[in-house]
Amino acid sequence: MWLGPEEVLLAGALWVTERANPFFLLQRRRGHGKGGGLTGLLVGTLDVVLDSSARVAPYRILHQTQDSQVYWAVACGSSRKEITKHWEWLENNLLQTLSIFDNEEDITTFVKGKIHGIIAEENKNEQPQSEEDPGKFKEAELKMRKQFGMPEVEKLVNYYSCSYWKGRVPRQGWLYLTVNHLCFYSFLLGKEVTLVIQWVDVTQLEKNATLLFPECIKVSTRDGELYFSMFLNINETFKLMEQLANIAMRQLLDNESFLQEKALPKPRKPLKNISALKRDLDARAKNECYCATFRLPKDECLDGHTDCTLWTPFNKMHIPGQMFVSNNYICFASKAEEACHLIIPLREVTIVEKADSSSVLPSPLSISTKSKMTFFFANLKDRDFLVQRISDFLQRTPSKKPCDREWKWNLADPGCEEVPELPSSSPLAISPTSALSSRPANFCAGEVPTASQGLLKLFRRDSDELLGPKGTIFVPVKAKEKMKEESWNIHFFEYGRGMCMYRTAKTRELVQKGIPENLRGELWLLFSGAWNEMVTHPGYYADLVEKSMGKYNLATEEIERDLHRSMPEHPAFQNELGIAALRRVLTAYAFRNPTIGYCQAMNIVTSVLLLYCNEEEAFWLLVALCERMLPDYYNTRVVGALVDQGIFEELTREYLPQLSEKMQDLGVISTISLSWFLTLFLSVMPFESAVVIVDCFFYEGIKFILQVSLAILDANMEKLLQCCDEGEAMTILGRYLDNVVNRQSVSPPIPHLHALLTSGDDPPLEVDIFELIKTSYEKFSNLKADDIEQMRFKQRLKVIQSLEDTAKKSVVRAVSGDIGFSMEELEELYVVFKAKYLMSCYWGNNRAAAARRDQSLPYLEQYRIDMEQFKDLFISLTPWSCGTHTPVLAGRLFRLLDENRDSLINFKEFVTGMSGMYHGDLTEKLKVLYKLHLPPALNSEETESALEATSYFTEDVTTEETHEDKGRRNENGPEKEEKGTSPQDYRYYLRMWAKEKESKKETIKDLPKMSQEQFIELCKTLYNMFSEDPVEQELYHAIATVASLLLRIGEVGKKFSNRPVRKSEDCKANNTQDPVSEEESPSSEQSQNPAVEQQPQADHEDKTCGDAQPEKAQPENQTLGDGSGEGQSSPLQLLSDDETKDDMSMSSYSMVSTGSLQCEDIADDTVLVGCEGSSSAARYGSTIDTDWSISFEQILASMLTETALVNYFEKKLNILQKIKDQKKVERQFSSSSDYELSSVSG
Repeated sequence: MWLGPEEVLLAGALWVTERANPFFLLQRRRGHGKGGGLTGLLVGTLDVVLDSSARVAPYRILHQTQDSQVYWAVACGSSRKEITKHWEWLENNLLQTLSIFDNEEDITTFVKGKIHGIIAEENKNEQPQSEEDPGKFKEAELKMRKQFGMPEVEKLVNYYSCSYWKGRVPRQGWLYLTVNHLCFYSFLLGKEVTLVIQWVDVTQLEKNATLLFPECIKVSTRDGELYFSMFLNINETFKLMEQLANIAMRQLLDNESFLQEKALPKPRKPLKNISALKRDLDARAKNECYCATFRLPKDECLDGHTDCTLWTPFNKMHIPGQMFVSNNYICFASKAEEACHLIIPLREVTIVEKADSSSVLPSPLSISTKSKMTFFFANLKDRDFLVQRISDFLQRTPSKKPCDREWKWNLADPGCEEVPELPSSSPLAISPTSALSSRPANFCAGEVPTASQGLLKLFRRDSDELLGPKGTIFVPVKAKEKMKEESWNIHFFEYGRGMCMYRTAKTRELVQKGIPENLRGELWLLFSGAWNEMVTHPGYYADLVEKSMGKYNLATEEIERDLHRSMPEHPAFQNELGIAALRRVLTAYAFRNPTIGYCQAMNIVTSVLLLYCNEEEAFWLLVALCERMLPDYYNTRVVGALVDQGIFEELTREYLPQLSEKMQDLGVISTISLSWFLTLFLSVMPFESAVVIVDCFFYEGIKFILQVSLAILDANMEKLLQCCDEGEAMTILGRYLDNVVNRQSVSPPIPHLHALLTSGDDPPLEVDIFELIKTSYEKFSNLKADDIEQMRFKQRLKVIQSLEDTAKKSVVRAVSGDIGFSMEELEELYVVFKAKYLMSCYWGNNRAAAARRDQSLPYLEQYRIDMEQFKDLFISLTPWSCGTHTPVLAGRLFRLLDENRDSLINFKEFVTGMSGMYHGDLTEKLKVLYKLHLPPALNSEETESALEATSYFTEDVTTEETHEDKGRRNENGPEKEEKGTSPQDYRYYLRMWAKEKESKKETIKDLPKMSQEQFIELCKTLYNMFSEDPVEQELYHAIATVASLLLRIGEVGKKFSNRPVRKSEDCKANNTQDPVSEEESPSSEQSQNPAVEQQPQADHEDKTCGDAQPEKAQPENQTLGDGSGEGQSSPLQLLSDDETKDDMSMSSYSMVSTGSLQCEDIADDTVLVGCEGSSSAARYGSTIDTDWSISFEQILASMLTETALVNYFEKKLNILQKIKDQKKVERQFSSSSDYELSSVSG
């Protein structure tokens, strides 16, 4: 690699000069290559500790002039070949030119200019992205790739100097954090340590300090714990490790591709020694935090932030904080928590202007909005640049007016602002007619209906009728509701209304006291951020409803089943109107996000949203809930809920240590938390109380749900500590929650189904919901959103790894019944199989296996590999190593296993193929080998006359049901559909499993016959298979004997098929004829008889002779085998010993002459005699006999005559050792995270 000329003062220190001329020196680093002794060890250690580039570039070229003491490094190389190429270029192109110069300074200037020119030329061809990375970082990436054998697509994020503690000894070295791996390398005095760990294998990351270790980072995997310490900046390192592990967990969860992330803004000044990837990751972390803090859409990109002050009119103060600017929003967060938060959508901004500076207010900026609000910012450091950026974003803001409908309640009474929108002719009145239809399609014949107001408003009359007679109760409740509304109206007057409202501690206090029913929908939309998405996507929901009409899938089935279970006690869902609205919202979301589709508990939450919002608003609230506020809660494995359950357990240990141990013993937390969190208490509390919880949740997020859960446990601590079992604990908590009441509710009390099941004899003690909320804030309000996010990351690692372990056990259990491998072997194979799949996701180029994984499929189908990946695994794990022929055999096995022809195989198919080679007796193993040389395993390109062979065996192949493939679909059957294409595949799997139980075991008679060409391929495979065996000579001799015998048996079979009129006695007599004449006679016979007439008859006779009379034919063939194979004492043999040898050699030679075998692979005596040749052998070897065929029984019987072959195939083999070796070879692996190359001397 050419280097920008760098000055070197001591050219001889630690370097040895190997070549020299008047202008250049070629040097090698001491200790590199052979020898080196103690000096080499010391130099190698120094290079690692000091991160010298000489570790990966041990060769260099220096420029020098005769009188100067200064040298210039112009090139370096990792190998002698690379550096020699540069040296030769310099000698050929520069030496002659440099000799012309008189002045040494001119020589140096010329050389430096020339080298800079070469580097500039090379950089032209490089991708622009790589030029962003500084030179030092590129050098580190080169070291990483060379040291750990990583491909170019594996990107280095950052690297750090640190110590790895091996036992009690620290090994100083370098930690490399790549996109998919954590790598460490150390070389100290001849001792080398290399670690490679996949991020997907990390189960825990912790930063701690102990007496044994100083401040260190602990990386836990399934196989052990690793400790790294002595970091210069441990916080930065740990944060980056967390981020990369989190990305890996997300890839495991939904196969999200790292490279397909949205573009993030680039800094104006490139940072020194920081990669573009590290910079992007930092930007992404800030972006995620920004979107979470202000509840903005996930695709919002933060452009920058700056310190400033904001004038707050409600308390007449300048509050210090930070302004954040993104492509659609300007936000402000005060430094004092909850002092003030502000969100200004750019779609609302009308004027941005710079005000006059003063000593009191330097660099002020005013922003005005359509709602007549003006915001004053001051103390802005770079005001002009900021104004320019805001102007740029304003120009890009769409000019359409989706906000005309925004906050119309500013001008109207909040209680009735939307009622006029429902005309009498609205389709809403007629839409429910088909709501209870058994089909989910055709909601109405006309346009798509959408309910234009909350369902609760339509049922308010019922409330009045119920509450009216109880005048003494009704009036105070109504008065309290009016007081709440008045409080909020005063708040809107002081702090603003709508998206641009100042959000302060006062706002939170009002939310805690309960939101009035008339304002609930509006404020839920505001606090969740759903309003932003709704106004920027006008018409989106109506389009989704229209597109989803008439569509049918698994999600719609589940939705239909759950519709009538959604708050059945509420009058709004006891009629067709509410049911139809709920169906439309859930179905629309299932089509928007097929990854989630529909999950139980979504129906309960959505039904409550519909009570207070119209359909479109409820839809966008559901989007905010599922995709931002409760991430991963409603997917097939409820990962998000399990993560927060882990956080709840951790918080219980911290805040309620006495109770925590008891709850763990009872196993209660895992039971309660899922029902509490998934439905936001709606399924376990009376509706009018739970809805207050939802109010606070939309303002505070998951933090509030956790603190209320802790308050509930705290309130019941004494009773729970006395519980004996889980059932008793659940009853106590159930009764408590059933009696949480909301005395301020204006709605009629709705009978709670859960309460009917948990009511006891004692009169219950009522708990006021507002008292419970107040207690939760008093005792547990020090929970911070940032801390919860940190805990979420930690728990996500644990949960996803636990789910992966569960998946592994499920898959292993599912396949263990049919496979010969033990459970331990299957688990190890699964780890290797999954690692190969993940590697395709990391480094594969457009491979089908790296496509998005469908989590809705059974575990067996989630990981699938293609042929290239299968070949890699086959080569490293097969007991049948065939040298250069192994990939060919792997391709055949893949085609045999891939029955549905989608070019992918799952884990069951993979272990089925492996089991056929490792387990079973001689017959089973030979059966696998036999089928690998028949279509479809043997493809048309591998044989010369495959067309005839394929058509010859079409009928047999398509009707066979092989032992390895039993229970799967026939490839030519009517159900030829791809794996995992649609949810209807569940029915396919049910059929498949039912078929598995019914399928009959295949017998050897079911196997089709093998043509001569296929037999030659089989012999070739066997010869290659024995090449590295300790008894290879015996095996060669045995296979030569068997091959010769089988060729003659095939000739005998052909005689039967060509002479159908001959009696069976004649057939017997023919066995005693000279085998040479048997080989020659068919050719002359064929020349006299028309082939077209003979072929169908021959086929029929061949089958009847080979299959219909196996009992009769096999002993005859066995006798012939004994006679021709051994050749010394058989009474049936008419030839002498020499003739027997010669005849056997002719058969072997004929195979060699067709290009099927290597001469050196054949036993010595066979090759020597066979090379003599004969006219019949030459004639036989020159063409393939299409009439010749052999059956599996004949091959099996012949093999049994040779002890060496029987021993070879009956030999017990251990696949675990192969798996261990495979992991070492690949270096990237999925379970052994403590892998290292220790004690390798330099």
